[in-house]
Amino acid sequence: MAENETIRFGIIGCANIARKLARAIALAPNATLSAIASRSKQKANTFAAENQLPATVRIYGSYDEVVEDPGVDAVYIPLPTSLHVRWAVAAASKGKHVLVEKPAALDVAQLDLILEACESNGVQFMDGSMWLHHPRTAHMEQLLSLSHSTTVGPVQFIHSTSTMPVPPEFLENNIRVKPDLDGLGALGDLGWYCIGASLWAKSYNLPTTVTALPDITRNAAGVILSFTASLQWCQGQQPADQAVATVHCSFLSHTSMDLSLCGSNGSLHLKDFIIPYQETDASFDFTFGAKFVDLHIGWNVRPEEVHVDNELPQEALMVQELARLATSIRDCGSKPSSKWPEISRKTQLVVDAVRKSIEIGFKPVAL
Repeated sequence: MAENETIRFGIIGCANIARKLARAIALAPNATLSAIASRSKQKANTFAAENQLPATVRIYGSYDEVVEDPGVDAVYIPLPTSLHVRWAVAAASKGKHVLVEKPAALDVAQLDLILEACESNGVQFMDGSMWLHHPRTAHMEQLLSLSHSTTVGPVQFIHSTSTMPVPPEFLENNIRVKPDLDGLGALGDLGWYCIGASLWAKSYNLPTTVTALPDITRNAAGVILSFTASLQWCQGQQPADQAVATVHCSFLSHTSMDLSLCGSNGSLHLKDFIIPYQETDASFDFTFGAKFVDLHIGWNVRPEEVHVDNELPQEALMVQELARLATSIRDCGSKPSSKWPEISRKTQLVVDAVRKSIEIGFKPVAL
């Protein structure tokens, strides 16, 4: 595909996560990497050399240069969360589409500034929840559909975890434990995925109440290192209207990325929902119509392991989707999709509610 037919990406910030997105942009058939920037040109040059970026990639020593570059159509922002508003708004105001790392913002008021800038300038917004773009996610959505012949049924219970055992230097120096850089800590970095998965399972209907549990762990600066929360949906009198989700995220536990969904007819279980065990395929367990056999000495069915292949890594599929939307805006006069901003905003609202529940002594927060 010719460069003028692709969406040209710029990256501002050479954080470690940017390596993955530089690779994803290279793999996406409708995207190309045109520019990168760090706070110093030397660091940007080092990033380009270590990641073997093409010589055609322009290398800058300031973020402004990428934002001002007319040869950049979309900007990926892997900066600390506290800097998202400034640079996302700057990029949108220059007519550039915005892909921002999660958490999208420190609170919904900041996120609204970003979304308003994107909307008023007619550019696409998306956050970096890459797992939503994996074909496994679409396959599971089919089984959650009430019109599917083997539907899970109305989802009544959701359990998700995202935990990782970090080394001591992480707890001392990583930006995710610095209150002035990423003040949400594990709530933003890991909780964004689990809260997002809970909302996804409920078709992005907001819970009626959110409650943090009092097992929270903070560092000396007050940043959250570990937390647990529950989300409750009580929107009617019927069983289908009732649901609860439990979320546990921690920088202090062994690696886990579990997601379990239980409905009236079946259940879905996977242990790698954020990052699949392998790039080329993924799986999940699907159980439908399970009952106990006579005397409760076994089950009548075993879970079916469902395998889903994918041609591209989920990060490249995310880039491909943003580039597709950007191309439609550029070439067909389409409006930016409202799907992705709405997903991010609802996720942010629940993140904010968990934080508020913690601040008021672990009491329920109504949404």
